[in-house]
Amino acid sequence: MFQHIREDIANIIERDPAARTAFEVLTCYPGLHAIVMHGWSHWCWTHGMKWLGRFISQLARLFTAIEIHPGAVIGRRVFIDHGFGVVIGETAEIGDDCTIYQGVTLGGTSLNKGAKRHPTLARGVIIGAGAKVLGGFTVGENAKIGSNAVVVKEVPPGATAVGNPARIVPKEAHNARDDAKARMFAAYGVTPNGDDPLSKALHGLIDHAATQEHQIECITAALKGAGIGCENLLQTDKFDPDQLNKLVG
Repeated sequence: MFQHIREDIANIIERDPAARTAFEVLTCYPGLHAIVMHGWSHWCWTHGMKWLGRFISQLARLFTAIEIHPGAVIGRRVFIDHGFGVVIGETAEIGDDCTIYQGVTLGGTSLNKGAKRHPTLARGVIIGAGAKVLGGFTVGENAKIGSNAVVVKEVPPGATAVGNPARIVPKEAHNARDDAKARMFAAYGVTPNGDDPLSKALHGLIDHAATQEHQIECITAALKGAGIGCENLLQTDKFDPDQLNKLVG
């Protein structure tokens, strides 16, 4: 147990630029306290002392504002940063080296007792603040969930999911150094070029429409220059792509 605590402390110091000393992490990081107390409650849960496991988890909830069901399975070097309002359900499984920010819910969408109701996070997953991951599916290795995303279906390894409902951002080519940096620290699941794919598509359509309007104006001017009357063309309001792009965000 002490070896795992030392490992968790070293992991937090490596990932959190605000962490200064091991003593500070040990005494002032509720995410670490929640993980340690979950180890106690999970041991009780798996050794037939389910009420005691639930009672310890409730004490941890009061002390840290992080609710982890004693039945959940948590791997090594899991970092719950800030942690306030994190909820992790009974059948959730969290792999090694995952990072979870405040306000995250790993919840279930089924009432079937004994079934796999909560998500599985593979190794190295990052879940941004306020994200909700709901259902008994798997979030693939090194995937990222953006802040406030609502994920209700499987996320492929290495992908990024953003929005409500969450959409998968296509993985773009990066060099090995950029990928290593992103796995080490991607604050709140934010990654370069991680915009909502729907927003990207709308921006593309707006730019395409602006290009078409310019081409139509050129064609109309050429027809008028050739003496071909264009008086019967329907007059419309001037297209303003900049204003539409601002509305899309």
